[in-house]
Formats: sequence, C-alpha cells, structure tokens
Amino acid sequence: MEVILVLLLLVIILIVINVRIVPQAEAFVIERLGQYKTTWIAGIHVKVPFIERVAVKMSLKEQVLDFPPQPVITKDNVTMQIDSVVFCKVFDPKLYAYGVEHPIAGLQNLAATTLRNIIGEMELDQTLTGRDQINAKMQTILDDATDPWGIKVTRVEIKNIAPPKEIEMIMTKQMRAERERRQTVLEAQAHQEAVVARAEGDKKAKILAAEAERDAQIALAEGRAKSKKLVYEAEAEGVTMLNRANITEGVLRLKGIDALKDVADGRATKIFMPSDISAVVETLGVAAEALGVGNVTAVDDSERVKEVPQADPCIHPETGAGAIEAAETTAAIIEDVENTSEDL
Repeated sequence: MEVILVLLLLVIILIVINVRIVPQAEAFVIERLGQYKTTWIAGIHVKVPFIERVAVKMSLKEQVLDFPPQPVITKDNVTMQIDSVVFCKVFDPKLYAYGVEHPIAGLQNLAATTLRNIIGEMELDQTLTGRDQINAKMQTILDDATDPWGIKVTRVEIKNIAPPKEIEMIMTKQMRAERERRQTVLEAQAHQEAVVARAEGDKKAKILAAEAERDAQIALAEGRAKSKKLVYEAEAEGVTMLNRANITEGVLRLKGIDALKDVADGRATKIFMPSDISAVVETLGVAAEALGVGNVTAVDDSERVKEVPQADPCIHPETGAGAIEAAETTAAIIEDVENTSEDL
C-alpha cells in the first residue's frame, strides 16, 4: 500500500513538473527525442517527461535593435559613421529556432553589409538628403534575406550620419554662404518692391493732382459760363420788361440824359451821338460843349477808381487751403462779371 502511494506521489510530481504555462506573446519550441515536435503558444501545456523538452523560448513581440555606428564610404570617397535602428519580430518560431545560429547577430551583420552597399552607390549630398530612400532599400533587402530565419523586418531607420570634421566645416561654410545669398536676394527684392511701390504712388498722386486740376478748371469755366449766362438773361429780361412797359419818349430822353452823363464825365475819347442830336442838344443845353465851342472840359485820362473788394468774412487765419482757393475763385468770377458789364 505504501509503495502504491509513493508511486502515485511520484506520478503527481512528474505531472506537475512537466506542466508549462506559456505567457502571452511568447512561444516555446518543443523537441521529442531531439527532433522538432511542435510549437506551444500562449496557454497551459503538458510535455511528456524524459521524452520531450523545451528547446527554445522566444518572444513574439516586435523588437528594436539599435546597432552601433558602422564606417561606410560614399561614392565620392567620403568616409562617415552611420548607425541604424532595425524593427523586427518573429513570425515563424520553427524557422527562428532552426534557420540560423544566433539570428540577431546575423541580422546585425547583414544590416551592416547592406548599409555599406547602399551608401557606396550614393554621393555625400545624396546620402545626407536621401534617408527615406536608404531606409526603404534596407527594409526591403533585410526583409527578403531574413524570411528563411523566421524574422519579419518591419522598419529600418537611419539614426545618425556623422561625416568627417573637415566635411562638417565645409558644409557649415556652404550653409552660411547660402543663407547670406538668400538674405541678399531678399533685400534686393524688398528694395525693388519699395521702389516700384513708391513709383506707383507718385504716378497715382500725379494722376489725382491732374484730375483735380482738370475738375477745378472745368468747375471754374462752368461757373464763369453760368455767370455770363445769368447776366445776359438778366439783360434780356430787362429789355423784355422795357418792351412790355411801353416806355414813352420822355422816359427815353431821361435815359439818354443818364447815358450822356456817363459819356460826358471827361474820360471818354469817343462820343456816340444819337440820330436826333439837334433835339437832344436843344433839350439838354450841351451843344456848345459837345461841338467844342465855349468852355470845353479836358479829357481825364486817369484810370477810373475801382471799388476795393470787401474781405470775405469767412476767411480767417485757421481757414484751410481749399476754402481760400474757393473764395479766390468766387472773387475772380465776380470781377469777370463786372468787367463784362462794363464792356456792355
């Protein structure tokens, strides 16, 4: 009875020892008598004691492999240090376990040789500006090469590119010269735009000034034309009213007397005599003076005194230039009307 209990206890211990729990995102490769048997994924499993064993334990998570800098030579014989980062994961545990010895070391060496081949076909400027192109080529080549190893290369990134110190100094000078060139170009463009804007502004100002002068001349001419028109209309209306009033001969003689007063003020050099001069002379008693007989009044050649125009009460020291110009234009129109009336 005791032997049976001992055997039963040994069986339980063996079963417990051979029970395996595989964590999530991991896989166990199981061998039976030295040969591949199966792959355990996440969950609980029991292996046959003394016959089966766990050959390889691996993670199925994506791994980030940061490889050390590698010396590479470009097409134009420039040596630089480039380090890369490879993202990969195991997609087939069996191939990963039996495909190659030390898969990560093999991937590192493969990445270094691939990087040297790609950079060797490119010049320095292409290397510095073509990181995306380098990443894509490396990802494609490494993924195809590691398929027999059960590794999937998902992404490759160039972490750093370190050119020699001499090249860095030359690149710094080149960058400084390029920035100075851009600054010079921008300053020249700004100066050009300023000159063009100033010229356009002067052009518009001259156009506006010419238009203003034209409008002022038109307004002045229209004002003078309207004033003359009003004078002529007033005179015509006066003549019409005289015709309607049926003026008698006596009134006409009185008007003639008023006209002769203006003629005989000693300033006229020409005298226009009416057709009925004899009757007028008898009536006025100015025959002797008109004919040059008796006391003759000398001709006054001095200029007729003109009335001084009154100052515009609206003009004061604080008045603007526009108001002053309008007042001067009004005075000119009034003077023109008066001169026209004198000529008539």
